[in-house]
Amino acid sequence: MSAELDELYQSIILDHNRRPKNFREMEDATAKADGVNPLCGDQLTVWLKMDGDQIADVSFRGQGCAISKASASMMTQVVKGKSRTDAEQLFTDVHALVTGKPTGADVGSLKALSGVSKFPLRVKCASLAWHAMHSALQGSAAPVSTEAEGPGSAS
Repeated sequence: MSAELDELYQSIILDHNRRPKNFREMEDATAKADGVNPLCGDQLTVWLKMDGDQIADVSFRGQGCAISKASASMMTQVVKGKSRTDAEQLFTDVHALVTGKPTGADVGSLKALSGVSKFPLRVKCASLAWHAMHSALQGSAAPVSTEAEGPGSAS
């Protein structure tokens, strides 16, 4: 990746961290999921408002490192208005991107998260909100943890 592209991606992440989008609780949500990354201290809740099979609204609230917060903010922007199937595909594509195994899918501005793959400990920060969104879509009540094994894990 070129230095200019690296700088652009860092700028996007810093902007989303400073001014996160959809950073609010949602009173009329139809689904929600909590997520925690004990190693970094990231904690968040993702709310979804479904209209049939479409994500009509999405928000998050919590605290965490810049990558965690930026990833959650970016996620809310791109999944709003998407179908459940499209959101699940984005979940898969973003997880592959941040783990350094991109699928080749066009993920648009989410490509800014690709640099995370160079820092294995930060992969969990970048993927936490996505795992929480995935859990909410699945209707799971169990909190998502980056350190758990099994259905609630976000590795």
